[in-house]
Amino acid sequence: MKDILQDIIAWKRVEVEAAKKALPEHEIHAIVEKMIAEGSTVASMSQALRRSETGIIAEFKRKSPSKGWIKETGKADIIPLDYQTNGASAISILTDEKFFGGKDEFIVAARKSGVTIPVLYKNFVIDEYQVFQARQCGASAVLLIAANLEKSQCRQLARTAHELGLEVLLETHSENEIEYGVAEPDMWGVNNRNLGTFITDVNNSFRMAELLPKDACKVSESGISNPDTIKDLKQAGYNGFLIGECFMKEDNPGKALDRIIKMIKL
Repeated sequence: MKDILQDIIAWKRVEVEAAKKALPEHEIHAIVEKMIAEGSTVASMSQALRRSETGIIAEFKRKSPSKGWIKETGKADIIPLDYQTNGASAISILTDEKFFGGKDEFIVAARKSGVTIPVLYKNFVIDEYQVFQARQCGASAVLLIAANLEKSQCRQLARTAHELGLEVLLETHSENEIEYGVAEPDMWGVNNRNLGTFITDVNNSFRMAELLPKDACKVSESGISNPDTIKDLKQAGYNGFLIGECFMKEDNPGKALDRIIKMIKL
């Protein structure tokens, strides 16, 4: 089966170089440094998940390589705020445009609409420039995917994120990626979806649970739709549950979130 991840990363290199030409590195550095100097701060995602009763990270995801358009007309100034209103602990916003139909501007729009809870910058981050993009648009945390990165690169990107006041969600999928913990992430994610084939198996989170640091803030990602599965994952030690397609395919994603939260609390 074709490895979709390779295509995504190849395009991401092209995209990042184009972004650097449009807004040179020294300029985006200056913008972000000015934001920080003026007191710009973002909410802690790891703390929000640890404090939350449900731990749901509701995702604004309009498209995927495997499913095509999920909600092409989804509005970033409406759905994320609805998620917040209906009890999301945090929000994940896809910012990759070519494969997921996202934009950095979606985080800006969500913040302007009134979203104050933590927002995860979900993209395929391979360059320090993207970490500055995440901070500039109002994210609270950045996703670093072990499958995309060398360990030394992951560690440097995490260091840059922390210097800018962002938290790091390190995404792993298999045992051999546990060594990426050298990046000292704020949250450990386990992706139930294989990024090469896009085949999903929630059992991956249960299998990986005991391999993660015991005191880590743990996040299970992808393929989650059953409230009982969330309860079982909580028992296995997970604090957060990243859910996207389950909500976005509904007419009203916010109400779909509300229904699941009520069932979790039963």
